[in-house]
Amino acid sequence: MGIIDEASAAPRQLEAGLESGLRTLSNSQTVTFTQYTKSVLSTDGYVFWVKTTTTAAFEGSLHLGIEQSQDEDQTIAVNHVVFTSFDEISAFNTVGTNTLWIGEWSTDSTTLKVVFNQTAPIYQQAGLWHYSGDAVYPALEAQLINSSADLPVGPIVSNSLPLWLAQNSFAPVYPSYLVSENLVPPYIVVHIEPGNTIPFGMAPLYQWPGTQAGSNLYDLNSSQLMRDTVELTLYGFTSQKAIQYLSSLMDYSLNTDYYGFCNSPAIQDDKRKQSEITALAMKKRIVILASYYQNAADAVARRLILSAGFSSITTQ
Repeated sequence: MGIIDEASAAPRQLEAGLESGLRTLSNSQTVTFTQYTKSVLSTDGYVFWVKTTTTAAFEGSLHLGIEQSQDEDQTIAVNHVVFTSFDEISAFNTVGTNTLWIGEWSTDSTTLKVVFNQTAPIYQQAGLWHYSGDAVYPALEAQLINSSADLPVGPIVSNSLPLWLAQNSFAPVYPSYLVSENLVPPYIVVHIEPGNTIPFGMAPLYQWPGTQAGSNLYDLNSSQLMRDTVELTLYGFTSQKAIQYLSSLMDYSLNTDYYGFCNSPAIQDDKRKQSEITALAMKKRIVILASYYQNAADAVARRLILSAGFSSITTQ
């Protein structure tokens, strides 16, 4: 019995020692986190996070590592953040995919917005939890807004993405890199490679507002014949369902003239495996060279707003 008692006491001694060391290092530091809710524009799937009034303060130690990054379009200090807590922060684990906790931490020159995307492996006996991630990059801070009134009222993208998001009668359609978390098929992903958006027309045609100043510039309409390389990834589609979907795209083109085909698209099978279950996903791909007028894509995007009503800005 003495041996058992000694063994069970060892984890408690380890936890107490580590907690004492952490309190010394952190000087009883606390970080205040604010809850944000996810808003998705129905026009083009862009994600914004809207600040709420819900806050929580967590005690622990915040460790920063700074890496200077010089890219073609930015020069920034990337702040790698590790937050070590005395207790497991259930708020980080139990919230849904529509909720995000963002902490604010003031340094000598700026206020960092701290958010975590991973929990480090832990020993439960240690009694410490480590959360890590990068502070929000300056270029992405525009996606964090204080009120839903600050959300854009029109589409963000200038390519043909709204045209393909509207083709959702077979399955939900998502922009690439903005697919909802842990989504189960069927669903469709649209990827338009930025470098493959090219003009067919010599120059855009502009419809200038009466007064070219101030907010009237928002009313500046333009139209230009363009071509996109559109990659559609289909999950959960059988061969027959994929054929029906492609046929519906062709019918929509003929009935609306919103876009045309510059190639003969074919349905291709793709491979995605998982060794744990020795199986392949039902994954297919369709590549379309699509011609369209930019004002047509904008018109479809705005019609999506009207059809969705208040839910034109939705949480997914």
